[in-house]
Amino acid sequence: MIVVDLERLKARAAEIAEEETGKLLSTTPGSKQLYERATKSLPSGVSSNFQVGDPYPIYLQRGKGSSVWDVDGTEYRDFHGGFGVNIVGHAHPKIVEALTKAAQNAIHFAVTTPDTVALAEAICERFQLEQMRFVNSGTEATMDALRVARAATGRDKIIKMEGSYHGHHDSVLFSVVPEALWDTVIIVPFNDASAVGQALSDNEGEVAAVILEPVMMNIGIVEPNPGYLQALRDACEQHGAALIYDEVKCGGTIAYGGTTERYGVRPHLAAYAKAIGGGSTIGAFGGEARFMEWVGKGAAQQGTFNGNPLSSAAGLAALTQVLTKDAYDHLGKLGQMLAEGCSRAIAETGIPAHTVDLGAKGCVSYRAEKLTNYRDFLQTHPELYWASYPWMVNRGIFMTPGDEEQWTISVQHTEEDIRTYVDAFGEFCQALTG
Repeated sequence: MIVVDLERLKARAAEIAEEETGKLLSTTPGSKQLYERATKSLPSGVSSNFQVGDPYPIYLQRGKGSSVWDVDGTEYRDFHGGFGVNIVGHAHPKIVEALTKAAQNAIHFAVTTPDTVALAEAICERFQLEQMRFVNSGTEATMDALRVARAATGRDKIIKMEGSYHGHHDSVLFSVVPEALWDTVIIVPFNDASAVGQALSDNEGEVAAVILEPVMMNIGIVEPNPGYLQALRDACEQHGAALIYDEVKCGGTIAYGGTTERYGVRPHLAAYAKAIGGGSTIGAFGGEARFMEWVGKGAAQQGTFNGNPLSSAAGLAALTQVLTKDAYDHLGKLGQMLAEGCSRAIAETGIPAHTVDLGAKGCVSYRAEKLTNYRDFLQTHPELYWASYPWMVNRGIFMTPGDEEQWTISVQHTEEDIRTYVDAFGEFCQALTG
């Protein structure tokens, strides 16, 4: 086992970050110029806080296959994947064909179409849902799932996991909620079924739902411990609460059938978005009919753009023509190749890090031991990530801008793309310890 001096490693990381950031700024004048223009109309020059960059973000203008190009014309292999949306890759012929046909027929109706129904059927089949409804984002999906759970149970309180992100509605925004909601939101650690059981007992008859990412992805990737998800399902059944999976990130990426297929435990309700839309704007939630029937019994659930023709066409093409079971075999092989390559580089240099491989999703987390909850994430070494980010981008790898995020592999990625990533990461590890 190689032992490294952590403080020396952090100092070296600071040197690399400064040098590589300077190089990145010198090659992205177009992004700087667009940033200066954008700040006049957009706070921080971006359309979402997750897109903020320091001192400015890289602005993209085109994508094709597994590559993207920035406004300066520089090509990158895309492992950002639009935060997990682009598992189909960019400009996939099947998606382009579906969107073109839909646009030629009608952009919008605010009326359900045959494609909307067909996509609902595909989502129910894939994720083992009895019924579902469309929305337009992951935030809306979790928000509506919670509303339905509250209506069905006649209760107000919810339980969420410490550090989890379920969109930007107040009651689930990270672990910080408005004071007015303190009495309705109970926060417990991820992977601690006993804490959930105790919270349900302490609030007997008052908890509407337990909501969680079954694979926690707001802190890298944390898998559920064996038996954890089943214990939550059992506890919810015992206390009359709904178990809600937030599969906005893991649904459609970690397996053909998402969490239920990979871990074998079905929730009462689940929320989806990102990968199920083929790159289009979409969200969905669904589950057991005894819960979903409440959308017709007073639980408000509506939206002008829900199930619109463009999103329905793209999502239907993605789920029925592109993201087939064979496609997940391909994603699994590439994901394993990427994680194993990064693991070798970590082992050869002794840096405090580990990899997680879940098919199309994976990550390097800068802590030697695997994470089990949010408190473990606080023990990682973000200085190492912030050195890796400009290093990898300067070598043609477009990454997510944050150590809490993951890579996304698309069906259009190749083994050459994976080798490019692994080689660049291996060189980074050597530079960090050399």
